[in-house]
Amino acid sequence: MTLLKTVAQRLRYGHRIWIVMILCLFGLCIVQSKQPVKKRPRKTARVEDKRIYLVHADVMHYDQFKNRDATVLSGKVHFTHSGARLYCDSAYFYEQSNSFEAFGHVKMYQGDTLSLFSDYAYYDGNDQLAQARHNVILKHRKSTLYTDSLDYDRMYNLGYFFEGGKLVDNGSTLTSDWGEYHTDTKQAMFYYDVRLRNKKFFLTTDSLYYDTNTSRAHIIGPSDITSGSSHIYSEDGYYNTNTEQAELFGRSVMTDKGRRLVGDSVYYDSKNGTSHAYWNVVYVDSVNKNKMTGDYCEYNEDTGYAMATDRAVAIDYSQTDSLYMHADTFKIYTFNINTDSVYRKIHAYNKVRAYRVDVQAVCNSLVYNSQDSCMTMYRDPIVWNNRQQLFGEEIRVYMKDSTIHRAHVVGQAFSVEQLPDTVHFNQVSSKQMLAYFEKGEIYEADAVDNVLVVYYPQDDADSTLIGLNYTETPLLKMFMENRKMKKIWMEKPTGTLYPMSQIPPQKYFLPGYAWFDYIRPLNKDDIFNWRPKRADQQLQEQTRRTAPPQRLGGRGEGRR
Repeated sequence: MTLLKTVAQRLRYGHRIWIVMILCLFGLCIVQSKQPVKKRPRKTARVEDKRIYLVHADVMHYDQFKNRDATVLSGKVHFTHSGARLYCDSAYFYEQSNSFEAFGHVKMYQGDTLSLFSDYAYYDGNDQLAQARHNVILKHRKSTLYTDSLDYDRMYNLGYFFEGGKLVDNGSTLTSDWGEYHTDTKQAMFYYDVRLRNKKFFLTTDSLYYDTNTSRAHIIGPSDITSGSSHIYSEDGYYNTNTEQAELFGRSVMTDKGRRLVGDSVYYDSKNGTSHAYWNVVYVDSVNKNKMTGDYCEYNEDTGYAMATDRAVAIDYSQTDSLYMHADTFKIYTFNINTDSVYRKIHAYNKVRAYRVDVQAVCNSLVYNSQDSCMTMYRDPIVWNNRQQLFGEEIRVYMKDSTIHRAHVVGQAFSVEQLPDTVHFNQVSSKQMLAYFEKGEIYEADAVDNVLVVYYPQDDADSTLIGLNYTETPLLKMFMENRKMKKIWMEKPTGTLYPMSQIPPQKYFLPGYAWFDYIRPLNKDDIFNWRPKRADQQLQEQTRRTAPPQRLGGRGEGRR
């Protein structure tokens, strides 16, 4: 009874209060009605709703003993939060902290482009952070990330995995120990034991940035890329998995079937097999034991074409002493590639200079054909061997087992030997000359057609000069042994032996004689210093004999 009386009193007291409030409001309305009404603009302030909403659950209950802070949900649980839809089999909903734990077939969808799946997840609505665990799959457009532990920050559009992950994108698969994926920029970052694989190549590195939008990978640190027989090592570079193009920096190395290309920067296109290298470039062919260096090189692994320029040097190290050759440009052409009849042609042109300890050479251009092992020197070629000098219009050198086998000088051939006193010179001139070698040593030399000879016979006892022997003959054969004259044979020779004290001044040197010591390369570094012939020592162009023009038709042809 006391309780009922108290309630009644409160109701009566409340009744009085309501009457007073109504009267006050009524009086206020009367006063306001006498004043002109002014409309104020409404201020609209949009406040983002950060609350997590429970859309559906088959069963909802509380368990204050097990988890009294949570609402226990089960059966087709559905949440929404800031444009995201979240589903699971069961959940603990912490409404007070605006978060939940999701269990079983956890799914989160954000728009039409992103979805996240896992066995378990914790979601914090205030920080918009999803922590997915066990069998996690993050799908974003055409990219899919697989991992076992992933934290996805919706506020920064960032997924972070730390117990191993795999990204599948456009036919490529990326794996690493941990990494990040940005869904707004489509950038992925992978660290430690990174592996990128597709059907055409395999990449391993420690750190890699990958743009899924452009399929472009940025490698950082020691990295290896393998594609068929080709291998790339780089510590800084880019590789496009879609176009199969690589941009490599920091002395990157490319190898393919015994060939290696190194440069400060290298650009490689796997689809057409081309490579371009810049600055301090080194191209090595370990199969044929030669290499090229320069500040620009290019190579095509499909055609076997290679080119080097800008301080270009070709080096042959198949012999005990390496041969160094410089030219403005080197080009290598490969024929019948990938067959048993493969051969190559090497072109060197403009200001060719070569140096080896025992032989030096200069010419304007040079071609080497591996099919017949012939090296042809064009336009003012000169070759030196110790005290011997050989020049003409064209010089052909034939190789056998990487050593000289024979040589052929065509047109205005001239051989000069400087004697030990450095004052007198043995000389032979003819229309052409041939030399034959055995194990790198000359054993026969022939001069053919219009042969002129200036020769200083020596006393066998003390090697003093006896005189000057001037001879003319259509054919000269010289036979050598241990680099010394053993026998000379001439066809119908005519000549004169002048004692040393009675030599006519005009007989000391044959017409066309020149000693090009000022041109001769002095060492491997001197090959870069081009020194041309003096104007008075240039070879005079000679017209080759050509066949007379042929006439067709009858006797009266050409008459009007």
